[in-house]
Amino acid sequence: MAQEKLTFALMGNQNSGKTTLFNRLTGSDQQVSNYPGVTVERMEGRIRNHPECTIVDLPGIYSLSPYSPEEIISRDFLIEEKPDLIMNVVDATSLERGLYLTLQLIELDIPMTLALNMIDEMPALGRQVDVDQLQEELGIPVVAISASQNKGVSEYARISVETAKNEVKPKNPDLCIGTVHRAIHSIAALIEDHAEKLRVTPRFAATKLVESDDLFIPKLGLNQNELDAVQHIVAELERESGTDRWAAIADMRYDFISGIEQKVLVCDYPNYEEVPSFSRTLDRILIHKYLGIPLFFAIMAAVFWITFGPLGSFLSEGLAELIGLAGDAVGRGIASVGMNPLVRSAIVDGIFSGVGSVLEFLPMILLLFFLLSILEDSGYMARVAFMMDRLLRHIGLSGASMVPMLLGFGCSVPAVMATRTLPSKRDRYLTTLLIPFMSCSAKVPVYGLIARTLFPGQVTLVVLGLYILGMVLAILTALLLRRTLFKGDASPFILELPLYRFPSPITLGKLVWRHAKEFFYRAFTIIMLVTMIIWFFQTFDFRFFPVASPEQSMLATVARWISPVFAPLGFNSWAVTSALIAGFTAKEVVISALSVATAATAPTLQIALSQLFTPAAGIAFLVFLLLYTPCAATVTVMSRELNLKRGGFMLIIFYQTAFAWVIAWLAYHLALLVL
Repeated sequence: MAQEKLTFALMGNQNSGKTTLFNRLTGSDQQVSNYPGVTVERMEGRIRNHPECTIVDLPGIYSLSPYSPEEIISRDFLIEEKPDLIMNVVDATSLERGLYLTLQLIELDIPMTLALNMIDEMPALGRQVDVDQLQEELGIPVVAISASQNKGVSEYARISVETAKNEVKPKNPDLCIGTVHRAIHSIAALIEDHAEKLRVTPRFAATKLVESDDLFIPKLGLNQNELDAVQHIVAELERESGTDRWAAIADMRYDFISGIEQKVLVCDYPNYEEVPSFSRTLDRILIHKYLGIPLFFAIMAAVFWITFGPLGSFLSEGLAELIGLAGDAVGRGIASVGMNPLVRSAIVDGIFSGVGSVLEFLPMILLLFFLLSILEDSGYMARVAFMMDRLLRHIGLSGASMVPMLLGFGCSVPAVMATRTLPSKRDRYLTTLLIPFMSCSAKVPVYGLIARTLFPGQVTLVVLGLYILGMVLAILTALLLRRTLFKGDASPFILELPLYRFPSPITLGKLVWRHAKEFFYRAFTIIMLVTMIIWFFQTFDFRFFPVASPEQSMLATVARWISPVFAPLGFNSWAVTSALIAGFTAKEVVISALSVATAATAPTLQIALSQLFTPAAGIAFLVFLLLYTPCAATVTVMSRELNLKRGGFMLIIFYQTAFAWVIAWLAYHLALLVL
């Protein structure tokens, strides 16, 4: 007989190690970072050696009373899709915070197991957890694991599968005490039939009524008399407890958790603040009130110096030489067999020169991602969000918006999607509009190429300046939007800083490899496609005859119609115009388009560019590239996330391009005065 298919819901707080555990259990390769908010959508995978068991990795949440979209996704999955098992991941170093969600999950009375993650970090904190006692107190299977080190994961998978197949429910789904206990049970008896129709426990439904959960209560279908009776019970609860309903529920849960911690936690230090902690010592420096932000910029400057300095340049130039030698060899081989010169041009000038001019920057891209991944995996980026909270509040945002913005330095598409973790619609919309100001990795090769060509001794300074300029303009834009379209204050920002951790070599290796694959995929799909289109229009005229000179081609003719728009910025070349137009598809294409339009190979492209740009024009070009409309994929995702129609979609493109032109014009004239 075919085995019954089972669905497991992977639940836990943000940054508790859910995605790392998901990767271990399923063999997947989802992004893992040491800061909250990485998972913004549900992901699915099958447990190794158990193909009948599907795990759904849900966005991290702290409570089943949702406020943000990803919290709604997680709770709705539990209530509406009824998984066969809940796999609850709890960070052992933050037991109180994790168990608050655990108690609510137990109320659902669904088979459940608990993975006590990061247990390997407890000795450094002078603490230990009695796992057997914790299992006894909660009434569910508990397994101590270290997902990052792959310890205890196989045992946890085995116990979870057995618990689901045997349909073993929590031994005591009624973990409440005191005044709240009486109120919840009174309401549960009143609405038992409604809860059964919704296929949730009366205990869970009663708790949601006490909490006045506006998203859940309408699903129960209570009549007015029943609602009045509930309100009477809640009013009596508030009178007896001397506090409001929400505080009463929270106090009950934390009192219960405090009792559990006293039984299961063994502390070597009576005062937790006395625990010698590497993280606490390092934080005194890195998040210092006055030194924190300057240190952040110093660290980023070091990252850019390593990327674009001697090491990155040596690797990129070496790869460019190899690509050039390969292109020459292929060209000679094609000529030796007497193949049509157009075919040779398409392969050598289109693929090797166009795509190769982008590929030469692969070492720089991977080096940059490697260094940024170290900062993420170590836990430093979470500190950056914390430090930036005060600054961002002046522009109407909170530190929570910093996480999507930091993701924007990698790729704007997941960064825009990460805004779903923000608690309010206002914050999501405003942050989404600011993400394009962050320099994504696709722009890095263009920055490097132009800076190496025109400013060979100041590459790091130029690139760092572009990153800072993007952030400064984002701040100014946010100030304007806050006073016009997005009036109001930012949502509260609460962040529990993760411990500093030494980055996992395996995790870093996988992340760099993932970016390498993505780069190659883009290079040999969209970049190659656009490059060949540019080659075609640069090789033929409007009668589809091969041209003697690119100046006579369709591409040159059309680009010359548009080029006067850029003349005030210092560049009035059809080659540059065609490259910027191609950049609407993907920013890396700008390099390949310049290579094809100038008929320059990777090693000689810098010579060709030095004839197209003066230093002032080069600065204007880089500023325009920084600010004008992001790639087509980003604009599409922004339109979807902002729920824009076609008119709004076109407005974004027009506004960003016009804004880029104005700032580039200012940069050009300022550069003329300075250079």
